[in-house]
Amino acid sequence: MRYLLARRVVQAGILALFAWSGAHAILKGNLSASMLFDRVPLSDPFAVLQVYLASLQINLEALLGALFILVLYGLFLGRAFCAWVCPINPIVDSAAWVRRKLGLTRVSVSVPKHTRYILLALSLILSFVLSLPAFESVSYIGIVQRGIIFGTSAWVGVALLLFGIDTFIGDKLICSHLCPLGGFYALSGRYALLKVQHHAMRCTKCDLCLEVCPEAQVLWMVGLQSAAVNSGECTRCGRCIEVCEDDALNFSLLDFNSKRNFG
Repeated sequence: MRYLLARRVVQAGILALFAWSGAHAILKGNLSASMLFDRVPLSDPFAVLQVYLASLQINLEALLGALFILVLYGLFLGRAFCAWVCPINPIVDSAAWVRRKLGLTRVSVSVPKHTRYILLALSLILSFVLSLPAFESVSYIGIVQRGIIFGTSAWVGVALLLFGIDTFIGDKLICSHLCPLGGFYALSGRYALLKVQHHAMRCTKCDLCLEVCPEAQVLWMVGLQSAAVNSGECTRCGRCIEVCEDDALNFSLLDFNSKRNFG
């Protein structure tokens, strides 16, 4: 489970860097706006866009920080934020683990995956209409992250609510269907270089990858043809690679021809 361990180390490490205050702190602020080494601004581009629509003004430092993050994920990492950085990811992963281990039957709730894009658009519209950053003002991501790094307790109730929703109501409902930030990174990271590559000649069609993938629709090519996962909805979590005993899936920085076969 190398990717799972790596993701947890990265997530815990980022929270620890934010929590570590003092003159020699490496990372100051939070996931919405921060400063690396007191020199490099880092900003959530979705949050900055909401703030701009709400005020029709933009801070140069925030803009530079947003552009840096947008280039990082848009050109290279895709939607990796959701699996490797977001503090909600361990919560929903834990919910899925508990549900499987206890054999729980969840309430049947059908929520289309495109709902996150509707909420994304609604967040931007409301930011403009209400003159406040709509999603950022109520973001459960921000509540949990700031609660952990600043040592407050409000985040615990939010975390339990999210855990309960994904345990008893809908599998991966929060991250894969409802989160507008996930939708934002899915759109902006559509053409990112880092991709999961499928090698059809090695695949034995066990479908284990489809069972563990939080966005199983992106693995449409499994058992059919060699192709890269070109959907921006892939979180680059590496779960499919971990469970594949045929070495039919791996990370690649190159988008090979989808019709090419691999031996």
